[in-house]
Amino acid sequence: MTAGSPSLAAERKHWWLSNRKVVDKNLREARVLIATQEQSNVSKAVGLLDAALALSPRLEAALELKARSLLFLHRFREVADMLQDYIPSHKAGGGGGDDGSTSSLSAGDHFSIVSSAPLSRERANLLSPGREQSDGDRSYRCFSVSDLKRRLLAGLFKTSQGEGEWRYLVLGQACCHLGMMEDAMVLLQTSRRLASAASRRESVCWSDDSFDSAAGEDGGVAAFPFSESESASQLLAHVKLILRRRAAALAALDTGLPAEAVRHFSKVLDSRRGLPGSFAAGCLVGRATAYRAIGRLADGIADCNRALAVDPSFIPALRARADLLEAVNALPDCLHDLEHLKLLYDAILRDRKLSEPPRRPNHDIRYRDIPANLRTLNARIQQLRGRVAAGEGNNVDYYALIGVRRGCTRPELVRAHLLLTLKHKPEKAVGFMDRLELADDHRDLDTIRDQARMSASILYRMLQKGYAIMATVMEEEAAGKQRAKEALANAAAAVASQVSALRTAEKPKAERNGEDTAVAATAAAAVLQSVFCRDMAAVGSMLSHRAIPVNVGALSC
Repeated sequence: MTAGSPSLAAERKHWWLSNRKVVDKNLREARVLIATQEQSNVSKAVGLLDAALALSPRLEAALELKARSLLFLHRFREVADMLQDYIPSHKAGGGGGDDGSTSSLSAGDHFSIVSSAPLSRERANLLSPGREQSDGDRSYRCFSVSDLKRRLLAGLFKTSQGEGEWRYLVLGQACCHLGMMEDAMVLLQTSRRLASAASRRESVCWSDDSFDSAAGEDGGVAAFPFSESESASQLLAHVKLILRRRAAALAALDTGLPAEAVRHFSKVLDSRRGLPGSFAAGCLVGRATAYRAIGRLADGIADCNRALAVDPSFIPALRARADLLEAVNALPDCLHDLEHLKLLYDAILRDRKLSEPPRRPNHDIRYRDIPANLRTLNARIQQLRGRVAAGEGNNVDYYALIGVRRGCTRPELVRAHLLLTLKHKPEKAVGFMDRLELADDHRDLDTIRDQARMSASILYRMLQKGYAIMATVMEEEAAGKQRAKEALANAAAAVASQVSALRTAEKPKAERNGEDTAVAATAAAAVLQSVFCRDMAAVGSMLSHRAIPVNVGALSC
């Protein structure tokens, strides 16, 4: 050893002790500030904890206090960035470390490792120390199985204390607020299992006499307070419920039951407990797809507008709204959405990655599919531009937009328009935000409201314009039918008048013809009478050879 070695060792020892004192001091002050439960004090505590972690990055107490403080401040993304190695979907996608440590495992893998650790012979001695017998002596000392179990589980409990279930509890709550519901469910379930396992291990390794003393000193052996455990259980139940309902909606949509899918998606979106914005956006797009399947295109466009108000770069919402706008032949608006989608694809290819998992949940978009999607999108944009250049851009199918059949009656149109108008008023467009959790969003809340109101106003104007055009067309058709009916009535009246005039003109002629016929009949009767009388006289002369007097008046008819 050199001559400066003792002084260097003393200097290092002094540096370590001084840093240790600073860290302990920061922890004490942070605990005091956090106990006040005020936003400003908790923010100051986060600063103190950052200073402590800069000196001791692996200090468990400082990590836990910082994570809980960030959760209290609703800085959920920072919690996810801090503990991203524990997010199951992040590790499944290759986000974990390569060192093979426990922090790079998933929540379920960690629990399985902790709860099913290998029972090696080094951890438990079957014979009591100091009482082992020699090889020649076959009489072994009896041992207690319950005592062995307590010692073994106590050893496992000590080895699992390094991870701490607080990570899964805090991170599960943060993932739930970020919309990563599947990850939140896994993390919260793991936290509950770890807490239960820890409680069982503590109770097993204690003797029968230690329960009363432990309960009297600590007031219980729970891993965390009952209120926190209860809130975590309620949150887990809520997550399971909405995931189950969303699964039912997707199953109904896949099996061709869009009305049932709309019902389940509406239950998810109208839940009493608030939904994260990103998760609600996915459910809105799913309901928009179901609305399109049953012909309610205006409702589908409204849902896409709400999803894009929450997240303007939400790719599924852009694709769904572009398809709906093309279905109603609103080609300029459809081109606008497709060009926005093309910019997003270009940005993904430029950055060579999708958004980070802790920031946004998975939307079934894979990086390797982006080039093919971009080529298809470019071809579609060129085709729509050609249609717009050909003059098809202004031929909006308002019948499909409002949801009525061609040739419908005026009462049917009025009823459908009234329902859509009451449902999609611009002042009601921001009502859905009352059930969303947008506290951790970097965008201003007023900006989101303005975007939702503006898109709702565009849809509302489209509905009003369509109703005005369709009402005008119906009035013109009704007026045309009325004019045709009047013309037909006038033509019928003219024909009737001509017929009556002809009848009037032919009546005197018919009367004259009747008189001439009567005179002619009288003359013909007289001639016949004279001829008959002459013939009778001739017959009488022939029979009697003398003239027979014939009374002509008596022989008259």
